[in-house]
Amino acid sequence: MNYLYSLLFLLSLSVSAQTEKDIEIVDSLAPKLENIKWISGNWKGEAFGGQTEENWSEPSGGSMMATFKLINDGEVSFYEIEIIREVENSLILQLKHFDTDLKGWETKNETVDFPLIKITPTQVIFEGMSFEKVNENEMNVYVDIKNDNGDIELVKFNYKK
Repeated sequence: MNYLYSLLFLLSLSVSAQTEKDIEIVDSLAPKLENIKWISGNWKGEAFGGQTEENWSEPSGGSMMATFKLINDGEVSFYEIEIIREVENSLILQLKHFDTDLKGWETKNETVDFPLIKITPTQVIFEGMSFEKVNENEMNVYVDIKNDNGDIELVKFNYKK
């Protein structure tokens, strides 16, 4: 009888592990641009005490690209150019910052890189930045940003089309 209980116990663990594995497969999407195309569009929001604009292209040529602009008191504070591209069966988000006169913050060959962690039907999670689909016309972007003390702080951008 103990043998039967042990066998049933092991079988239940096997079924439980299989179920968790299946849930993960169903929840996670392949690292393909086609699975994140919902990010594309012209988005507007507020952050850093000003107005933000972020415009993402549809996937083409193995990448998506975006421009970002922050406006404070009627003047541009800074710009960004961002890309998400397919690299070695994964995705990477890369960006560069620019002053109002388009002088780069990073050196010529330097980018700020965010490797992909996971894609779900409503989230694209990169290391240090993630996108969350609220609905067809709203998304949240979360970015880890170093504050003046050197501590990492999570900043939320709420965008609407």
